[in-house]
Amino acid sequence: MSNSTKRVLITGATGGVGSRLARSLAEEYDLVLHGRNAKNAPAGQELKIADLASYDEVLALMDGVDTVVHMAGASSPESTWEQVLEANIIGQRNVLEAARVSGVRRVVLASSNHAMGMYDRYEQWPVYPDQLQRADSLYGVSKILGETLGRFYFDEYGLDVIALRIGWVSDDPLEADEDILRAMWLSPGDCTQVVRCAIEADVRFGLYYAISDNPNRRWSTTNTTLELGYRPRDSWTDLTGAAETVVEGGADVPDDWPRGS
Repeated sequence: MSNSTKRVLITGATGGVGSRLARSLAEEYDLVLHGRNAKNAPAGQELKIADLASYDEVLALMDGVDTVVHMAGASSPESTWEQVLEANIIGQRNVLEAARVSGVRRVVLASSNHAMGMYDRYEQWPVYPDQLQRADSLYGVSKILGETLGRFYFDEYGLDVIALRIGWVSDDPLEADEDILRAMWLSPGDCTQVVRCAIEADVRFGLYYAISDNPNRRWSTTNTTLELGYRPRDSWTDLTGAAETVVEGGADVPDDWPRGS
């Protein structure tokens, strides 16, 4: 199946990452865009409204869909249990189940660096995707459960699931003072590329860090490169005014990480 014939549902298409993908993937795929408020619809594009906590509403999104790029959900590491329960856990199960029932080929899940964030808080680097999951927040816990649900749906039902542990997406990584945020920067261009790779790769299940080519990166992207074919093009140190201070072993992380991140 060629790119031009793939029907791709982007959930959370009005959010920070989802809205970027709605623009950058529009020429390659037949996009179906989901959101919760019609007022936030991208210019000139239809937005399908659904509450992801409602299974029937989610099921109605899946007609003819080849791949779901699931970006919707509570996105703050300071989210409460009530927020992550509905948006990230019940909603994610509904997306996976509706995809399975509808014959969707693949779900690309937006996981997070926060699924492994306690390694970062305690500066226990490097971090590899196959290490024991170690959340730094209830948000991170919800992402771990999402990865586990994805593994179950692959093992039990044969649904392709690619989980991307997304770093920090920002137009300007120099706005952050913390070395760890710059180290996990994912540029908008690299974000589009890694999602495209996740849609197209032959691999059927996996956990993959999604981070740009930053020299101070502490998280392994080897399997992202080898299995998904991802080739990051950007590095925060290439930007005008950027200057890296090299710290052996990695610069310190705030003791209350990820608060305020």
